[in-house]
Amino acid sequence: MKIAIAQLVSHHDKNQTLNKACSAIEKAAEGGADLILLPEMYMAFVSPDSGISYADIAESLDGPFVRGLAAKAKEMGIYVVCGMYEKAENDPKRAFNTTIMLNRQGELVFHYQKTHLYDAFSYQESLNIIQSNNPLVPVETEFGKIGILVCYELRFPEVARKLTLAGADVLLVPTAWVSGPLKEEHYQSLVKARALENTIPVCACDQTGNLFIGRSLVCDALGVTIASAGYDEAVFFADISIEHTHETRQKLPCIQNRRPELY
Repeated sequence: MKIAIAQLVSHHDKNQTLNKACSAIEKAAEGGADLILLPEMYMAFVSPDSGISYADIAESLDGPFVRGLAAKAKEMGIYVVCGMYEKAENDPKRAFNTTIMLNRQGELVFHYQKTHLYDAFSYQESLNIIQSNNPLVPVETEFGKIGILVCYELRFPEVARKLTLAGADVLLVPTAWVSGPLKEEHYQSLVKARALENTIPVCACDQTGNLFIGRSLVCDALGVTIASAGYDEAVFFADISIEHTHETRQKLPCIQNRRPELY
């Protein structure tokens, strides 16, 4: 599977963001990618001092933003994974932090609502986002099983491990990693650790600009960075080899050597 990572700046205007996403999808397809990964909450940027509630900008899974992505996915014949704000019934302020997956026909085949919220480093995501309890399961695709976890969930090894034990062949991680002291080091280290400890490729796509660090990366099943970006907007590519993952697990059978009865 050839994957494209779209490290982009999100705009206050959802239409501008959608247009930029569609341009990235075209570039990814023209580069031969089977799937493009866009960042967490990419639908729109809401600054902390804007006074805008997430509920005001959120949309349903069949709203204009998803329909726009779906049309472009179908036109270009490519899978699209992207973060959005999903509207919730009976909550006038908050929304779900949702990641969607569209197939080559533009059909919504999977969506995941973030389960671990970033109430850390003096920030409370739970003031704006509804914590979900949806199950941690990978989605079956033509490439194998794909697991999705979101941003802060990199700090919880149980999430990546559960998806791996459920048969995931690759993990996709849309992020909006906020800048701050040592945050870049945390981001890179956590992505590599989740890959190595589970012997699974991990693809992390971060927002850049605004409050965010960029520095998106793809690691193979040995935790080796095989593709990455700096701080600027970029669409870059990586080849994900399931065969390499199988070879790695034969040499380094961490999953088989577990002793869950002791944990």
